[in-house]
Amino acid sequence: MDDYQDIALGLADWSAVLATSFREHFATQDDLVRAIDKHEIVVIMRERTPFPAEVFARLPNLRLLITSGMRNASIDLDAARAHGVTVCGTGGSSAPPTELTWALILGLARHLIPEATALRTGGPWQHTIGLDLRGSTLGLLGLGKIGSQMATIGRTFGMDVVAWSRSLTAERADELGVRYAATKEALLAESDIVSIHLVLSDRTRGLLGAPELALMRRTAYLVNTSRAAIVDQTALIEALSEGRIAGAGLDVFDREPLPDDHPLRTLPNVLATPHLGYVTQGNYRTFFGEAVADIDAFLAGTPVRLLT
Repeated sequence: MDDYQDIALGLADWSAVLATSFREHFATQDDLVRAIDKHEIVVIMRERTPFPAEVFARLPNLRLLITSGMRNASIDLDAARAHGVTVCGTGGSSAPPTELTWALILGLARHLIPEATALRTGGPWQHTIGLDLRGSTLGLLGLGKIGSQMATIGRTFGMDVVAWSRSLTAERADELGVRYAATKEALLAESDIVSIHLVLSDRTRGLLGAPELALMRRTAYLVNTSRAAIVDQTALIEALSEGRIAGAGLDVFDREPLPDDHPLRTLPNVLATPHLGYVTQGNYRTFFGEAVADIDAFLAGTPVRLLT
């Protein structure tokens, strides 16, 4: 499902099954069910196509559902069990996907898109002034596997790195050479760039709303490559539209694919990418290779990497 680049069938040996690849995203449950109602095995990319209880109820032939990764919040696992569907996951790259986050940060700080566009279209020569990363403050919401790697890179750029999460301690921050923020409000108020590296949960959903965004400097940037729902999207669009923050770098959205008329596609102070953080050759080879291994194990009666 959602094989946007049409490469899934070429990255693994699918000869054990009669495999079909769907490039298009099915925006409605009716379209999805019509496309796959005869299929016994379905492979989905993590959180691209939701599988709620209503979908399982309409797919009586489905026996095995495989998702990339070992977590997928868009699958109703209880419904899968109730309908006798086995759900399996796959591995992924062991390297934290920090490259895209830094691409967004650097693109915002040095205004790469407007400058490159002006150069190509005959616009003004050198019409922006970049933000110096050295000496700027990088605020990290989350200092886990990805956040700690972000901190290392930030310090390499000469940035002052400060971090906060509900579970972070001052001792852990000190171990990683990072300043500890006692509250998220303190972090937001002093950071030039705020980057989010938290898992979406009931505790983090809507963590940044209008009051929190109001604490950020007008010259500050917000970068989110984690999950869109951590930030109130309406409040974010308002803050960007009114210039209350300098801009945002985004790779995740409340609806994907993002509707053509969505304001985040056109706001001039947004640098956005279509959820590319995990879209790499190495990750895809792991995803699809292990999906085939999941199928082989299931057909042999010994399923692996079970989520249900």
